[in-house]
Amino acid sequence: MQVMKWSVIALAVAAGSTQMAVASSQSESKGFLEDSTFNIFNRILYHNRDFRNGGSNTNSVTGKSHGYREETGLGIRLLAESGFTQGTVGVGVDAHSLSSIKLDSGRGRFGSGQFDQTDSGRGDDTQTEVGGAIKFRISDTVLKYGNQMTGSPVFSTDDSRILPEVATGTLLTSNEIEGLELTAGRFTALSSQTSTDRDTFGLKSANIVGASYSFTDNFSGAIHASDVEDHFKKTYVNLNYNLPLADDQALNFDFNGYKTTDDGQKLSGDVDNKIWSLAAAYSLGGHKFTLGHQRSSGDSAYAYGVDGGGTIWLNNSVQYSDFDRQDERSWQVRYDLNMATYGVPGLSFMTRYTTGDNIETGAASEGKEHEWDLEAKYVIQEGAAKDLSFRVRNAIWRANGVQNDEYGADVNDFRLIVEYPLSVL
Repeated sequence: MQVMKWSVIALAVAAGSTQMAVASSQSESKGFLEDSTFNIFNRILYHNRDFRNGGSNTNSVTGKSHGYREETGLGIRLLAESGFTQGTVGVGVDAHSLSSIKLDSGRGRFGSGQFDQTDSGRGDDTQTEVGGAIKFRISDTVLKYGNQMTGSPVFSTDDSRILPEVATGTLLTSNEIEGLELTAGRFTALSSQTSTDRDTFGLKSANIVGASYSFTDNFSGAIHASDVEDHFKKTYVNLNYNLPLADDQALNFDFNGYKTTDDGQKLSGDVDNKIWSLAAAYSLGGHKFTLGHQRSSGDSAYAYGVDGGGTIWLNNSVQYSDFDRQDERSWQVRYDLNMATYGVPGLSFMTRYTTGDNIETGAASEGKEHEWDLEAKYVIQEGAAKDLSFRVRNAIWRANGVQNDEYGADVNDFRLIVEYPLSVL
């Protein structure tokens, strides 16, 4: 993997003399205020989890168990980003306000991951978290310090509820050579999607580095690594190849892989895992057919969470399950339909079926699981409500007895998501 990392950088540097941009982003800066943006992002989420085997939802305050979770919340994000001052070194600031409003919940239905829990065992009515970051830019390299949402394969904040996780730290992103992106960062805190605390997970530090390179318009690769203090060390690789077949046909191959080993005090337990996924997708007009395989090996399951709830860039990480248990092998078949081909732009559908087996459970028999997902989404294309979207997601997850004991009860997971982004400035 080290050889691949350096080969990517060497190729990019060798090509740098012909690929350097004529003008850098900083040289084209219009100013701190002139390049500023202010956006409001609204999300309503109705989330229902129906546990098919009975009372698997235990309230941590009352101690009572119930057979389902059902909550609705509104998340409002105010996102302000300044431009950069002009000159060799540009300076700017970003700021955000994240607010949640409970629309429906209850002590017997709490626990969908949308709200913090009160002393009485209910979801908090309202919460607000504010944060900001300062940023510096030289040429096409940006250094940012403060509160931020991240999207690295080895440190990725989760955005699967009404509000996202927020990390605190420093991130350096360089795009000096066309096609090559280098990243390096250090994060010392991570807040959950339900808490206004600066550091919900007790993160000591997470150091990350990464390189992504586009060899051609159709072939790209990446390698990233992280060291999460006293938890684990992680390496990630990706190769993606797109093969055009005709004007409306293409084949795509996507490989993702992680290697994770425990570190220091082993606060995430004994971790020794290798996991990879390979997906092949055939696109034909508005149709896409995907077949994926994922395989886990080692002495533990894949470990993540303290490094961000989104840090699982694998093909078979789906709506409910990640299919990432110890020694698990899983297959996925998926079908996507874009209705723009049939004269209905903005409407799309997706269905997939994923099944996994060979899970090490410590029992005499192996663990097995399967999940069936259905999704539909519509985005309004024009008018006053342009970009308003409606999305329905439904997952049916089932497992055999030993896997139920290890991972959870059989569940039907249903979500209705309404999103409305507004560009104010």
